[in-house]
Amino acid sequence: MSYFLQQLINGLQLGFVYALIALGYTMVYGIVRLINFAHGDVFMVGAYIGYFGICYFHLPFPVALAFSMLGCAILGITIERIAYKPLRTAPRIASLITAIGVSLFLEYFTSLKFVFGPNYLAYPRPFKVTTFYLGDVSVSTIQLIVFSVAIILLILLQYFVQKTKMGMAMRAVSFDKETASLMGINIDGVISLTFGIGSALAAAGGVLYGIAYPQINPFMGIMPGLKAFVAAVLGGIGNIPGAVLGAVIMGVVETMSSAFISSTLRDAIAFSILIIVLLWRPSGILGKRETEKV
Repeated sequence: MSYFLQQLINGLQLGFVYALIALGYTMVYGIVRLINFAHGDVFMVGAYIGYFGICYFHLPFPVALAFSMLGCAILGITIERIAYKPLRTAPRIASLITAIGVSLFLEYFTSLKFVFGPNYLAYPRPFKVTTFYLGDVSVSTIQLIVFSVAIILLILLQYFVQKTKMGMAMRAVSFDKETASLMGINIDGVISLTFGIGSALAAAGGVLYGIAYPQINPFMGIMPGLKAFVAAVLGGIGNIPGAVLGAVIMGVVETMSSAFISSTLRDAIAFSILIIVLLWRPSGILGKRETEKV
């Protein structure tokens, strides 16, 4: 039983990191109906910005985290303005191909020697790692930090979306873009803000991933980004609580599969659960079925 609880804690740690990435996918899709496949690479850039903030600028961990979130928010807004905004009225396949192109550009550009370099880097841990024991179950300070930061950011995001004017504008644009524009909402500003917030959350996920699994490289965002996208679909793409639920399920299933079945089958099992859930509920666990007018 203690081994099961230990793996559950490890799965929740991974799931909360996935949740921070999945929120960017679900927010962007909810606003502009775009799957931003470059989002996993923004997660990677966030991890590197945190790395340089800690190693070269000797910033305290909270400051390095905020620095990374700010840098990726600017990166996300820049990507949206340059790559996606000109294609807003183009066929959806054009935006999808552009997103894949932006993803490949970020991966290979950052792997150049004068940028981040192609080599793996050991991620620093800017605090003393201690372990607490609850019976036979151990919880490290790293896990506590991951849980704390992720939960705080999720609560702040939910408050922002539900209680502020800009959050109300985001929900209005998500519901009906044309009507929101007629009501005086700045559609371009809302879309840019959505990309900025999603990218900042991905950056936080990158820094937390770096300290939890202390090794980074320019291609580290591919699998976490893909799994976070799957988590967003599993929970119901466009639904913020659904993205968190799907991410936690993905993290726990992946960890449990490694612990009790096979580490080589963990990805297959996680994706199989997605297929089963979508066969049962195509809109995702918390997603709402949309009626299409003829």
